[in-house]
Amino acid sequence: MSMQELTIVRRTGTGKGAARRIRRAGTVPAILYGGTSPENIAVDPKSVLKLIHGHGGTTQLLSLRFDGESDGTRLAVLRELQFDPVSERLLHVDLQEVSATRPITVRVAVHPVGEAVGVKETKGILNLVLHELDVSCLPTAIPERIDADVSALRIGDVLTVASLAVPEGVRVLNDAGQAVATVRPPMAEEAPAAVAPAVATTAAEPEVLSERKPKEEADAEDAKKKK
Repeated sequence: MSMQELTIVRRTGTGKGAARRIRRAGTVPAILYGGTSPENIAVDPKSVLKLIHGHGGTTQLLSLRFDGESDGTRLAVLRELQFDPVSERLLHVDLQEVSATRPITVRVAVHPVGEAVGVKETKGILNLVLHELDVSCLPTAIPERIDADVSALRIGDVLTVASLAVPEGVRVLNDAGQAVATVRPPMAEEAPAAVAPAVATTAAEPEVLSERKPKEEADAEDAKKKK
């Protein structure tokens, strides 16, 4: 991975009031961890957004330089970015200082490569299940991405973490059996609404009434029963 440069500024004061003053000045508050104690700094939000553009999912390695100081640079990685949920403005940045000789745990984007057989021949749908991998490596060996060759996948096949080609010096921390990509069957076309078959109408059957005896006969039978 190519190393990016970022200029940072030391800041004094903490709390919401100090943070608002920093933002009004065109920068955003940040913290640099990893040294003997956390350091309060400020960064240019435009520079940070430019660093992460096109690197979605992959931890960025930075060369930090303090503005107005000539004591060299420091290696660091971007750990967390906080955005306003409404305006989507960058609000805060967490940086971690790292050593070039000590492995660190970072995230690397997964990039599908090739056209799956199940997509090309049977119109299946490629589903990228895992978008990022957790890996351990030296800061200077962080890969830009890890390619996932999906070209041999047919409908129902699953590409797992164990099948990925990982650069030398990079150790994947995800479970080897975890699914990375799969091809599912094509979406079934919506069936037209069923039309009920026409039913031939027939003349209604006449109502069957029970036979009734004449009133006189009924009265005579009642009289016999009373005797």
